[in-house]
Amino acid sequence: MSSARYIIIGFLLSCSLIAGAQRTTTTDTAAVGTTLVILKADRYNYIKKDTANAFASLGGHVEVKQDKTLFYADSAVINLLNNTMEAFGNVHINDADSVHTYAQYMRYQGKERKAFLQKKVRLTDSKSTLTTDELEYDAAVKIGTYLKSGKLVNKKTVLTSTEGYYYGDTKDVIFKRNVVLIDPEYKVYTDTLQYNTNTEISTFTSPTTIYNEKRIIKTRNGIFDKKNKKSTLYERSFIDDSTYTATADDMAFDDSTGMGELRGNAVLRGKDSTEGADIIANNIKINKKNNSALATEKPLLLLKQKRDTIFVSATLLYTARLSDLIKTRPVPPVRDSTAPLMVAGKPDSSSDKFFEAYNNVKIFSDSLQAVGDSLFYSLQDSVFRLFKEPIVWAKENQITGDTIYLYLKNKKPERLYVFNNGMALSRVDSTEYYQQIKGYTINALFEDGKINFLQAKDYAENVYYAQDDQHRLAGVNKSSSDMIKAYFSDGKLKQVKLLNKVEGTMYPMLQVNHDQLKLRNFHWYDTKRPKSKFDILAN
Repeated sequence: MSSARYIIIGFLLSCSLIAGAQRTTTTDTAAVGTTLVILKADRYNYIKKDTANAFASLGGHVEVKQDKTLFYADSAVINLLNNTMEAFGNVHINDADSVHTYAQYMRYQGKERKAFLQKKVRLTDSKSTLTTDELEYDAAVKIGTYLKSGKLVNKKTVLTSTEGYYYGDTKDVIFKRNVVLIDPEYKVYTDTLQYNTNTEISTFTSPTTIYNEKRIIKTRNGIFDKKNKKSTLYERSFIDDSTYTATADDMAFDDSTGMGELRGNAVLRGKDSTEGADIIANNIKINKKNNSALATEKPLLLLKQKRDTIFVSATLLYTARLSDLIKTRPVPPVRDSTAPLMVAGKPDSSSDKFFEAYNNVKIFSDSLQAVGDSLFYSLQDSVFRLFKEPIVWAKENQITGDTIYLYLKNKKPERLYVFNNGMALSRVDSTEYYQQIKGYTINALFEDGKINFLQAKDYAENVYYAQDDQHRLAGVNKSSSDMIKAYFSDGKLKQVKLLNKVEGTMYPMLQVNHDQLKLRNFHWYDTKRPKSKFDILAN
């Protein structure tokens, strides 16, 4: 009989002893399917120390199976009675061909189906590879845990953290402590992050900072879908983009389309902190491709300057590039009729922006207030175009008409032009009498935010209360002419001149019915006037 036959017979006898030992313990200590079964080894040795310990020592191309899990190693020691194993050198766990784990050392508990791996540990599935120095892997539920730093590589995305929890069934990995995600398109720094290796969706549940070439995002609760380039952010997240900053209770962005939405106390702020424009609303929709924004739900526009910021509120606010607008509809120049509205320059310059406001428009600044149905404003020409029964107040003066153009210079009123049915009113000190000027058109000039000159043309009418040197009312003059020129001092009417076809009558104060002197369509709209910025904010 050859030596090889003795080895085979000895091996079979040993296997029978092993099987006997296993049969005596399987029904009491291990469930069916949890027993470690030796499939292959170049060398084998069986040692029984006592009733609690019987060891199988395996060497060379070791293969062991437990249910659907296969174990490979250079050598291994199995305790046949308590169903545990230690494996050394080139350890490989094949968990039902779905998860593969590699290491140089493994300690395995067969009853619990838990493996403790050390030295050059590598866990892979069909999508990603996780590397660490120490890993606990639960084969029963396909969960891997590392607590001493690890790295996950999924295509071109690399994640590192101090702690990590891998879930094989769902392909989720939860990273904790000092988490860093590096991708060719962005970088993420956080303390807790959930990442799915199949969907490539990242979920943030702690303070997180995200960087890419043109944007910085700060959030503490959000979801980012890399494949579809969609993100949803919660809990007052903050975005610093190339042209604006934004914050809101909730945000949603689709980078594939350039669309975004800010919900709940949203603030969209221009980059220029002193001369730009901010929008506040409960809902702001953004289109990055055309640099537009639509604000609804109590929107508010702030035209910023070092002093005397202009507040604008309406039911709806819209802003976009002026250079895009003039490609689709004419925007007549209003400062110089011979010059085009857009001048040569960068298309994304700070002045290449317009604003439209609709329904219940209100404007407030320290030097001027206004209301109207709708509004158009361009940063390039700095002109408010107010439509449908607009009203403008400048200090003690009220001006109305069908359409009003309000020209600004350094965010202060420079000039005002009224189209059709223009009327200017001002109260005479604290009396119930009103200075009145009416004309088909009205042109007013401002100095340091106050009216200093006004001209009414075509069917011009005037009611003027004259005062003596002690500011006592001396009489009232009702007159008409082709043109009326009015001069102001410190915003108050001081002198009136009538030109061409002058007709008028001077009345003593006590010998006339002052209500009958009021010009047609006289209305004093003081109750509609925004008294402070809080009237705008509460709109």
